[in-house]
Amino acid sequence: MRIGIDLGGTKTEVIALAEDDRELFRHRVLTPRGNYHESIALITSLVEEAEQYAGRKGTVGIGTPGAISPANGHIKNANSTWLNGKPLEQDLVAALERPVRLANDADCFTLSEAIDGAAEGAGTVFGVIIGTGTGGGIVVNGRVLKGPNAIAGEWGHNPLPWPRWDERRGPPCYCGKRGCIETYLSGAGLSRDHYDLTRQRLSANEIALRCQKGDHLAEQTMARYEDRLARALAGVINILDPEVIVVGGGVSNICSLYHRVPKLWAQWVFSDTVATHLLPAKHGDSSGVRGAARLWPVDYGA
Repeated sequence: MRIGIDLGGTKTEVIALAEDDRELFRHRVLTPRGNYHESIALITSLVEEAEQYAGRKGTVGIGTPGAISPANGHIKNANSTWLNGKPLEQDLVAALERPVRLANDADCFTLSEAIDGAAEGAGTVFGVIIGTGTGGGIVVNGRVLKGPNAIAGEWGHNPLPWPRWDERRGPPCYCGKRGCIETYLSGAGLSRDHYDLTRQRLSANEIALRCQKGDHLAEQTMARYEDRLARALAGVINILDPEVIVVGGGVSNICSLYHRVPKLWAQWVFSDTVATHLLPAKHGDSSGVRGAARLWPVDYGA
């Protein structure tokens, strides 16, 4: 049995998969925001709950914001900032009394979608999670690409490509820089942009819904968002040239993106044609936890 944990900034989910990938157990709870030790305790209790339900022990894979630093083994780059600088892997090994495997949550998401999701059968897949933050992962021939610095796929902390005159300084980012892709494309970035124009505080999905109903100001906001997303993904295509880009997270539910963005990115991609597909995640917001479970091979453990 393989157990996966998706440690999100807002919610934490556990799943238990049988050797044939049947779902045995799933449960989702609120994340104890800002409290590292409570996060450890929550993960431990969720693993115990899954094993008690299934009646057997399993391997444990965990998707987490940020990544494990190759320099010291501690978490870095997490927008759940209470994890940064902490020896999360070592503490979980001690708490669970077994080996664990940790990976970036976007890597887990991309692995799940590449194995049996929207990008099944594709050789090179770029996965993006657009919600609270803007994460990315790369899977090549069914394997996660991490890189020597453990930052492969971190497109959200690059500057927005081909900035327009009013984008050159850019909003401040939690990473300490300004104008990161995440500050424009996250759900909060979309909401902030609409507020700057209208002084109305709306969620990303509320803005998209108003756009569908013909709200002129919401249409302007979504047009800016689609243009920025097209430029950001064109930069990825120019470097990685993936067969499929899969989108997850709350913003992935805006259906118009899959029709409009590929029409816009062609002007920025360094090619006469663009064969890359832009697709919503097949497994929705459960892709991350499924990918976390699959950090272990099928034949490992009980």
